[in-house]
Amino acid sequence: MLDHDLDTNPLYRYFSDNPGRLIHKWMHYFPVYHHHFQRFRGSAMRFLEFGVYHGGSLQMWKHYFGDRATIIGVDIDPRCQTLEEDRVHVRIGDQADRAFLRELVGEFGPFDVVLDDGGHQMHQQIATFEELYPAVSPTGVFVVEDLLTSYRPSYQGGCGRPGTFIEYSKTLIDRLHAWHSQEDNFVVDDFTRSAHGLHYYDSMLVVEKRPREKPRSLKQGTPSFPL
Repeated sequence: MLDHDLDTNPLYRYFSDNPGRLIHKWMHYFPVYHHHFQRFRGSAMRFLEFGVYHGGSLQMWKHYFGDRATIIGVDIDPRCQTLEEDRVHVRIGDQADRAFLRELVGEFGPFDVVLDDGGHQMHQQIATFEELYPAVSPTGVFVVEDLLTSYRPSYQGGCGRPGTFIEYSKTLIDRLHAWHSQEDNFVVDDFTRSAHGLHYYDSMLVVEKRPREKPRSLKQGTPSFPL
């Protein structure tokens, strides 16, 4: 269960007392972040964020995850290169450029957490997920946020419109359940074997990874009547 008390949320406390660069976040994101990210705090983890903006969130993540964490930011604005600091790396590139994404994986991967807060265009979100999800560690987390753009025409969005990330993500629900399909053309794939859960929140999808085998059921106890 999510703890919605922002006063006890370390990320929100940092945000509200922000000692560093500018940060722009929806308030309802903070409980989701802490719920899914807190297990990585204090570890030698790798955090990748698309969308550097003014660099404040990179500083927030650096503070939150601790001294052993490596923070990587990606943005298309070359000015963001100046926002690097100790344990914070910035790379400039287009997140829709799959060759660039593969270079990113080669340089810094694998990642424990990937957070897509980039351009929010449909093709960007889909390309980033397809290229970076396999580069997330087997027990890592992939987050796509600001999915509200899937409903906005200015981002090629619209309710039920083919090609939005929301519609794309609905196929992930099917793939999560592929073990149970009895259709020949619907088969278990790498996503089925690696995705533990899909968590939808307002404008956010959190995919938690965990190696999976085919589900099995058991019976325990004494029957109450003949089976």
